[in-house]
Amino acid sequence: MSPWSVLRLAFRALGRNTMRSFLTALGIIIGVGAFIAMVVIGEGAKARVEEAFSSMGTNLLIVQQGSSSQRGVFGGFGSQPTLTWDDLKAIQTELPSVRHAAPQLRTTTSVVSEEQNWTTSVTGVTPEYFEIRNWPVTSGVSFTPSDMDAATKVVLLGQTVVERLYGTGADAVGQMVRIKGMPFQVTGVMARKGQSPMGQDYDDAVFIPVSTYRSKIQGGLNNYLHGSIFVGAFSPEETSRTESDLRNLLRERHHLSGEVDDDFQVRNLTEIASAQEAGTKTLTTLLASIAAVSLVVGGIGIMNIMLVSVTERTREIGVRMAVGAKPRHILAQFLAEALSLSVMGGVTGAVLGLFSAWRLAAQFGWPMLVRPGIVALALGFSGLVGVVFGLYPAQRASRLDPIEALRYE
Repeated sequence: MSPWSVLRLAFRALGRNTMRSFLTALGIIIGVGAFIAMVVIGEGAKARVEEAFSSMGTNLLIVQQGSSSQRGVFGGFGSQPTLTWDDLKAIQTELPSVRHAAPQLRTTTSVVSEEQNWTTSVTGVTPEYFEIRNWPVTSGVSFTPSDMDAATKVVLLGQTVVERLYGTGADAVGQMVRIKGMPFQVTGVMARKGQSPMGQDYDDAVFIPVSTYRSKIQGGLNNYLHGSIFVGAFSPEETSRTESDLRNLLRERHHLSGEVDDDFQVRNLTEIASAQEAGTKTLTTLLASIAAVSLVVGGIGIMNIMLVSVTERTREIGVRMAVGAKPRHILAQFLAEALSLSVMGGVTGAVLGLFSAWRLAAQFGWPMLVRPGIVALALGFSGLVGVVFGLYPAQRASRLDPIEALRYE
């Protein structure tokens, strides 16, 4: 018998009882659908985590001030100035693993235009800060070296601030705003950055040259850097080594002996992002494994129904053997029926799984990442389940005695 004849007979047998065939394949449909939906949603969640952390910066380390202690009461990191401008210069010049290092000095105050005002964060930075955070200027120009040297009163606005002061879609370049009563000219508008993993609106901020911040906004503290230092490594693989070099350099500069704790804090956002991705991957694997159990359950259902089918069709098998069908032909027919059930269930489950993933991704606002290999794996596994669980009923049918089969009532 040709393969096409075997398939034709298999589909004809399955079509005799459509409802039973559908219920038999339901376990496969659910298993494949759940498996694909969970993996696709997991990949989308992983991509969302990567996107959220990449928006914070590339290969980013954040160095914060130390903690204060007074009469047994300890403040958090940042409450005691311990970093200096000389520390920043040393990081920039003495660590070859550092691509860029930039200060971040920040306060919260009102920014006033001609008709509106908005309270937001005012941040003093250098041009390297935007390189570290992958944050381009979408309109106008960024700070120039002359702005940094002369402490020019220029400002870059985030998209949220532009919308609050001038309206959606307005061109703020060239406008004047007042910060703490001082006029600043808007030279550029930052590209939209979105939210942090904690829900902070990155675009709700304005930026001025760090020299202008020190002379016009901050005052005091002399050589102490009243803020944080953003450090960008050359690659994610070098971030851990850069963190170690950074700690050693600052401990040496701050004359800290081996048993003394750091008087600063270094936050490695690359490690945080990796931990988040690992957690997402573990959860996706767990959910996909649970979904895969449905495939096994579906395979048991196929074997059960095929055994019933063998019993019901014993006389038919005897007639086929009497007219010349060989055991291998009977084996092929019942195996083809089991394989057809599992493959059709797998295809239907794949379609339903992709549809479910699309709906969930749209609801959560996640990207939908479909890997063809995952779909192929699910379909291949469903076919394997059909073969494995359909083999025993097919062998049982092929080993029937033709005379006994013909006598079966």
